[in-house]
Amino acid sequence: MSAETSTVLTTKAQSAPQVPVKPKHDQGDVGTVQASQSVVTKAPNQSMQEISHISETPKVSAISARRNTSRRKGTAFPALERRNWLIHMHYVRKDYARCRDLIEEQIKETKNRCEYPLHVKAMILRVDGDIQQSLKLFQRCHQINQSNPENLKQIGKNLILLGRHKSAIECYKTAMGLGGKDWQICQSLGICAQFLKDYKQAEAHFSEALTLSRHVITYQLLSNLHLNHGEVASAKHVLEKGIHHYGENVELLTSLGVLYLQAGDFHRAFELLGKSLTYDPENYKAILAAGSLMQQHGDFDVALSKYRAAAQSCPESSSLWNNIAMCFFGKKKLVAAISCLKRAHYLSPFDWRILYNLSLLHLTMQQFASSFQFASSALTLKREDGGLYMLLAISLAYLGQENNANQAFQQALTLSGDDPHVLVNFASFLHHTLADSQQASQILSRFKKIKKDSPNFDKEVLDASKKLMVALNIADDGELGKKSSETTTDKKKKRKEKRDSTAQKSDSKGSLEERNLPGVGKEAENEEKRD
Repeated sequence: MSAETSTVLTTKAQSAPQVPVKPKHDQGDVGTVQASQSVVTKAPNQSMQEISHISETPKVSAISARRNTSRRKGTAFPALERRNWLIHMHYVRKDYARCRDLIEEQIKETKNRCEYPLHVKAMILRVDGDIQQSLKLFQRCHQINQSNPENLKQIGKNLILLGRHKSAIECYKTAMGLGGKDWQICQSLGICAQFLKDYKQAEAHFSEALTLSRHVITYQLLSNLHLNHGEVASAKHVLEKGIHHYGENVELLTSLGVLYLQAGDFHRAFELLGKSLTYDPENYKAILAAGSLMQQHGDFDVALSKYRAAAQSCPESSSLWNNIAMCFFGKKKLVAAISCLKRAHYLSPFDWRILYNLSLLHLTMQQFASSFQFASSALTLKREDGGLYMLLAISLAYLGQENNANQAFQQALTLSGDDPHVLVNFASFLHHTLADSQQASQILSRFKKIKKDSPNFDKEVLDASKKLMVALNIADDGELGKKSSETTTDKKKKRKEKRDSTAQKSDSKGSLEERNLPGVGKEAENEEKRD
């Protein structure tokens, strides 16, 4: 009987499912967990759900065992780089104080052998303005890892800031040999060539940078390069390409709008500047350009409202206060204009345009000595502008220095021979002060030729030129007016014919008119005597 019972039990054991269970072993031995298994038989009063519940327990315990093992082994990061993520996080947040503390701790632990903390410290020092110390740290980073081209790029950038452009070019060429060409290296080489006054090489590097990758800063640098060499059409073409790829970039839209404004294409300039203000209503450069456009059309109140909005975002802009002053000048508020110009001069003491406007305003207020002083100061900064010599000459003329004024006008005529203001003022000076009508007539005839080519002159200039032409007996069509070639005998013949015609008319009228005929004759005789 016992043998039969044992046989039945053996059969049940063979038909029971085999599931892994948790063995009693050391928890750190993971291999034992995977190898050991046992058989669980179903008891008579035990359901299959309870068996499955027991079978799930070993899986959870195996995962926890693996976690405990990994914790006991430690992190996978090396000790030299375990704080790099924290340093980077504080750096991008511009929390430089906490970032420096972490860097110093990392440097002490690694004995000045950590690359990334030194790199970040050098970046922070460059932001603070300590370029020389930043350069030393970047060179230390390059000694630690000589295969990293980023360190060489940063070294080249510091060399550019220090004015060592030839050394920067060599550094960038070395970086190009390590990592190949990229847009940053080509752009930096173009900047170095621009400072070395190699225009063609700079243009080639900027164009190559745009072929590798299009960036807004590269378009701006290339357009400024063209503008510095007087190639306005090329600068417009570059900015048009930039707007084609970056249609919503405010800087490109504003720069192109200013170029069209300077060229006199007000419709296109207004379109671009309005689009720029749509994307960024607080962009003070676009506001200044739009206000200048309205100011040129005489809308001084609208321009002042624009400048008021720009003053909130950039109250220390010298260009802003200069434009505000010119609006007050247009409204004949000279004292307010001078106070605004004095503030602009305080903010930017080496801007010759502000000094030009100060000289003009003092000249308008008949303060000729102050006008002479500001014009002389402006000439020390900009010696190739004919308008400054013109202001200087007018101030000297009112101060009684006629010879010096004549020399200043001659210099202004040499530098700006096509400027209508210079021509009209010089002709007026020659006629009224020096009484040299012949030379004044020649200058006015030159003004007439320029007027035919570009008739859009200021109204004040045209009125002054007409008065001079009348005084000098110059025809309005540009030719010198010829005096009447009629002799006194011709005039007498005409007067006699006029008298005879009046006499014939009087015969057909009453006697009352005949009494008046001798009076007409007497007037004619008196006129003949005067001649």
